[in-house]
Amino acid sequence: MTPTLVRQHLPHAGAVPRVDPCARARDWSEIQERMLVPLHEAVYERLDVGAGTRLLGLRCGSGLALLTAASRGAAVTGVDSRSPERVALARERLLPRTWGRRARADTRLVEGTPGDVADPAAPGFNLVTAFEPIGGLAGDSEGLAELVDSAAPLAEPGTPVVLAGWGPPERCATSSVLRVATKLADPLRGAGGWRPARRDDLEEVAQRAGLRPDGSGRVACPFGYADVDSAVRGLLSTGHFDAAVGATDAAQVDKELREALHPHQRADGTVWMPNVFRYLIARTV
Repeated sequence: MTPTLVRQHLPHAGAVPRVDPCARARDWSEIQERMLVPLHEAVYERLDVGAGTRLLGLRCGSGLALLTAASRGAAVTGVDSRSPERVALARERLLPRTWGRRARADTRLVEGTPGDVADPAAPGFNLVTAFEPIGGLAGDSEGLAELVDSAAPLAEPGTPVVLAGWGPPERCATSSVLRVATKLADPLRGAGGWRPARRDDLEEVAQRAGLRPDGSGRVACPFGYADVDSAVRGLLSTGHFDAAVGATDAAQVDKELREALHPHQRADGTVWMPNVFRYLIARTV
């Protein structure tokens, strides 16, 4: 899922979109981000993340995956250059200054790139993660290989690097909802529309980054929401509907998104969409 914020459509070319980026970031952190917790936990269990782990989280967003690792005893560092609002929320989670809570001295959060956390005096990282799933949005893997490649020199040789992606569309109920983005964004097709995940998406990124594949897995990550309003807010916070809003308007996207969610609404009003996500473990050389 990409951290790009949803833009409100304005009819005049060249006009500056008006959004509340802080509200969007909070929708992500409070509603949508938790949907991937089973993925984080499965990876951490498989790699035995604990007190000896020095983790670098790429595109860390609002930091939930880092918080989970820290709760297992890991020393965590997060970097993200695309959303200062999400990084600010990560700092609230991991660097608390209220309620008597203390942050670990080895926790770092940086709005920037891996190069901004380079420290020749510090030991190398022994786990690198990029948990933001690719394979659900056209172009969503662009730049990921370069980002991973820039992080590799900060890690010890043989360090596992974790990449994540959407599973096959037939096993992801949310795929039918994401198709709304492509339908409405047709005039801007190729600029952010949905596309089905490919079997080798993650392997291609690893190859471009010069990594050696060393195992993979699939994890069930159902998307569950208290009601349709929460589902709409959570899905819009992913950025998957940016191009659709730009091609039509926010009201049209909201309407069609609600219609697409209707088959997934239960009798009690909750929304439930089973999904499968895939992860790849590759190692630095």
